[in-house]
Amino acid sequence: QAQVINPANLSGDRVKFGATVTVYNLETDEESTYKIVGDEEAAPDEGKISYTSPIAKALIGKEIAEEVTLDTPNGEKLLEIIDVEFV
Repeated sequence: QAQVINPANLSGDRVKFGATVTVYNLETDEESTYKIVGDEEAAPDEGKISYTSPIAKALIGKEIAEEVTLDTPNGEKLLEIIDVEFV
């Protein structure tokens, strides 16, 4: 069974499917924004990442102001969640 999730009906400070998340890289002083979507909608060049991607898996379930360690091929990155929106 499939369930349609309308991000406009979601709210809160916790990252979940459909959220647009802004993170701050504590090492590079850069901000990035990602929208967590399904596999078919993923378009990394547009900031849309699949919920199955390593970044989304690290972010889902976390809240604003929480720090997240992301394992990458180039080593660990330390990110802080600075905003969660449901649009």
